[in-house]
Amino acid sequence: MASICKGKSSWSELVGCDGDTAAATIKRQNSNIVRAIVVLEGTGVTEDFRCDRVWVWVNGSGIVTITPIIG
Repeated sequence: MASICKGKSSWSELVGCDGDTAAATIKRQNSNIVRAIVVLEGTGVTEDFRCDRVWVWVNGSGIVTITPIIG
């Protein structure tokens, strides 16, 4: 589905980075992204697909644990 969205859609290089820093990087690298949302692992989120959202999954220390992708 990400292929229907414009711009960069995946940020594997951010795994291991601070979540807030990762969110800022995502916003800089894809101007179409309206929201890069930092979410603690295990938190429930909506499963609808959106080109203007990236979930940035972090552990209890605020470190990105899963490759952020548009959706």
